[in-house]
Amino acid sequence: MWIYEKFQAWSDNKGDPAEAISVDHMLDDITLYWVTDTAASSARLYYESFAKDFARMPLDLPVGVCIFKGDSFRPPKVWANQTYSKLFYWNEVAKGGHFAASRRVERKRMTPRTGDHVSLLR
Repeated sequence: MWIYEKFQAWSDNKGDPAEAISVDHMLDDITLYWVTDTAASSARLYYESFAKDFARMPLDLPVGVCIFKGDSFRPPKVWANQTYSKLFYWNEVAKGGHFAASRRVERKRMTPRTGDHVSLLR
């Protein structure tokens, strides 16, 4: 049940995660964790990252960042500039959360080489 709670808490909704993510998609994810017994290993990334200071781990690769309003962590752009020496794209989106790729809306995807946007319908 904790995964469903994360869909509720970490998605851009007004108390009902189905406002942002389809019930089928949530059930697919929950079933995947249950059948493969991978819930604990998926949470390990969060546990281990809390002990890290990512500002001291610079990344020297081209980086594009989208910050979603409904996410629980929204770093300021100045942090990204300090961490990513090749930050080529920054976007702050009015809707979305931690599971923004699962939203049931028209989305736009940035093409990595040109920075152009391509509409995606889901």
